[in-house]
Amino acid sequence: MSRIREAFQNGKAFIPFLTCGDPDLETTERAVRLAEKNGADLVELGIPFSDPTAEGPVIQEASLRALKSGTTTDKIFAMVRSLRKDVKIPFVFMTYANVVYSYGADRFFSLCRETEVDGLILPDLPYEEKGEFEAIAEQYDVDLISMIAPTSEDRIARIANEAKGFIYLVSSLGVTGERTKITTDIGSIVRVIRENTDIPCAVGFGISTPEAAAEMAALSDGAIVGSAIVKLFAKYKENAPEKAGELIRQMKNACVGGA
Repeated sequence: MSRIREAFQNGKAFIPFLTCGDPDLETTERAVRLAEKNGADLVELGIPFSDPTAEGPVIQEASLRALKSGTTTDKIFAMVRSLRKDVKIPFVFMTYANVVYSYGADRFFSLCRETEVDGLILPDLPYEEKGEFEAIAEQYDVDLISMIAPTSEDRIARIANEAKGFIYLVSSLGVTGERTKITTDIGSIVRVIRENTDIPCAVGFGISTPEAAAEMAALSDGAIVGSAIVKLFAKYKENAPEKAGELIRQMKNACVGGA
């Protein structure tokens, strides 16, 4: 069983997102360790990109801060190598296709395997075009994570049937960011997913409170939270990991309690 699959074996999973290098990589490294300590089952590590089209203002600004602080893909791999000395939970990179292209796909995926990065999410990679990365991801035993959105409609079954690792179920139209209410019929999408695969699915985009995390986890296999956590790094900077750890603990407890 893959490490990603194992993350969903102990009840509802909670997955925090962190922008690597915001405000610096030492702070990110400390935040990952505290995330694991406070109950995160898997961590999404955002590799900053200058034009993150799927992201709202909070994560866009975090990416720009990270790039200005000198964060590079090489330095992020070095951070992950350091984390793997003691952190056991799965890591999934979230970035954009151009980052992988410019780095060199073979080099990127081989380093993912070497540093034990378990999966990759590319929000700008359409399902129909995933073939150009899929073979090399399989070669290096890295799960290319599929995203399903409310607009996927008749493609949901096909995407689910070929999914690896876990399915990232996008809760709402638009970009990442906190929302006061999620109106998408998540339950009906999850039913189609479960008719076509036993791969777990977690809901992300717009979840900003423990109550919302519990609601989404109850409908799926877990919840993903990004902007609500990333905002803490904008506000508290080097002191943010402890604040983020506390929010992660609350979110994880809500997911398990609301299951």
